[in-house]
Amino acid sequence: MARNKYPEVTVEKILDAAQRLFLEKGYDNTTIQDIVDQLGGLSKGAVYHHFKSKEEIMDAVGDRMFAANNPFEKVRKRSDLNGLQKLQEAIRLNQSDEERTSVTIQSIPITRNPRLLVEMIESNRRVLTPYYQELLEEGNRDGSVHTEYAREIAELMPLLTSLWLLPSVFPSDKEGMKNKFRFLGDMLEKMGVPLMDDSIYALVDAFFEKMPDET
Repeated sequence: MARNKYPEVTVEKILDAAQRLFLEKGYDNTTIQDIVDQLGGLSKGAVYHHFKSKEEIMDAVGDRMFAANNPFEKVRKRSDLNGLQKLQEAIRLNQSDEERTSVTIQSIPITRNPRLLVEMIESNRRVLTPYYQELLEEGNRDGSVHTEYAREIAELMPLLTSLWLLPSVFPSDKEGMKNKFRFLGDMLEKMGVPLMDDSIYALVDAFFEKMPDET
């Protein structure tokens, strides 16, 4: 059999089909065969050649959705916002992306897979930490934040939001997660980064409310 000369095209087809199905039917109600049926003649073997499991497909879908609608890239060059406002707007944009927040919520159970959890934490550290640090340092320069710990906060934020707030890792009900987020806001404010405001708390509360009672 001839080798696929364009594996990236196949990967994109798989992710396109999976994303559509996850949003329409939900992750739990979508099978690998459902994805295969959307691929116009590609076999199940072709899917497993690129992804070992449905969990890996979901992980890749989430990464691709973030890259396609990266809120940090949308704000980093805006001249009408200071560093703190850019951070706040990035959070608002992220939480307002309904399709991606839907996929994020559906992804919570797969973080019980230790390998995928470690990959998620590493990806968030590699991708998100530089954005946080850049904007925190900009905030220090323009006076909108006052912290000696820009690098440390930049490393801490992805870790807390991708691990500590995960109910699959640290079991918690919705009220508990809301309280954790408020603790995070209070902690940042005491460290010179008054990041959270009422609009952000409202968006995050709404996000937590969308979570199923058991994840």
